[in-house]
Amino acid sequence: MSVSTTDKGLLTPDNCTVIFIDFQPEMLPEDSSLNEDSPAGLLARTAALFSLPVIITVAGGGAAAPWLSRRFPDTQVIRRTGINAWDCPKFHAALRQSGRRNLVMASPFAEVSLVLPALQALTDGYGVYAVEDASSGRSKLARRAAFRRMAQAGAVSLTALPFLLELQRDWFDGPRTDAVRSLLADHGLRTPGPDTES
Repeated sequence: MSVSTTDKGLLTPDNCTVIFIDFQPEMLPEDSSLNEDSPAGLLARTAALFSLPVIITVAGGGAAAPWLSRRFPDTQVIRRTGINAWDCPKFHAALRQSGRRNLVMASPFAEVSLVLPALQALTDGYGVYAVEDASSGRSKLARRAAFRRMAQAGAVSLTALPFLLELQRDWFDGPRTDAVRSLLADHGLRTPGPDTES
């Protein structure tokens, strides 16, 4: 993976797109914790807060998870017949419209819905960042194998909270600082207080 489209290897609000693949009731495990209060929800809130381009795609005629649709009411859900989102022309059209080469991706079916487009994105020169805690699999073994396969091909693993902080960069400065600190508090993270020394 080339780092030429990042800020010295880091993601910024101007260089990445967030992609949710198959976050739909039919694909979510019955005991799924991938909900609005989970790291998947944090990923969605981060994308909304930083006004990142978001792509949502589902298999078949299903609908996206309600919490995801509510978060991005103006984002058209791409419905596809193929197992691999990379084979869908509408998916590629959305990618071109985003104008970004770094793809931050998550799926509840990591071993198929995430792996297949991630591998092909890498061969097409995109940077792929697979969000581990916002993704799941049909078993722990399948999920581990999926992330290992993507890493061997050049994808980068990350989790939702560090992604948020990588975009923010500063505890106390920036137009979204208060919103970021509030979001962190919602997810149980205490943040440092301002320096009061003169």
